Amino acid sequence: MAEIVKKWYVVRAVSGKEKKVKEYLELEISRMKLNDYVNQVLIPTEKVFKIQNGKKVTKEKAFLPGYVLIEAALVGEVSHVIKSIPNVIGFLGTVKGGEPVPMRLSEVNRILGKVDELATSQEEVKIPFVVGESVKVVDGPFNNFTGVVDEINEEKKKLKVMVKIFGRKNLLELSYMQVEKEG
Repeated sequence: MAEIVKKWYVVRAVSGKEKKVKEYLELEISRMKLNDYVNQVLIPTEKVFKIQNGKKVTKEKAFLPGYVLIEAALVGEVSHVIKSIPNVIGFLGTVKGGEPVPMRLSEVNRILGKVDELATSQEEVKIPFVVGESVKVVDGPFNNFTGVVDEINEEKKKLKVMVKIFGRKNLLELSYMQVEKEG
């Protein structure tokens, strides 16, 4: 039997339904015994930290919303099966009625590299703020107040934010998790 060459394709899905699409795809693939033609279905996600009720919560968020990556050999009915899955819009890069275009290996490696990088750098919080930027306090006694970043302490992951309280300016020290960008 000839070697089955699999390539990476991008399947467009209805945004927010990526997990459902992945589940349906995996179910259909095993139901129709197409495992030889489809290696893996992947939703590139990143970990996002938030503070909810004073606790640090980790959520996974798709960093390419609306896209599901699939490593497959689109032989026979494979592409038809993929396109017939609920919430699938179609393949990315196809000419209307044409064949799906596989991703370049460099793109695949970049995305997979980013997935690995995000998996290893779990606690790594980037400095998402800039001095002079408007932020909204989302946790603590000053919840819902808006202020301007005055100073950033990278080591402690804290910000000094100038907030107007009853018409007077006050400098608050808050953690990265207690504020979010305005807008």
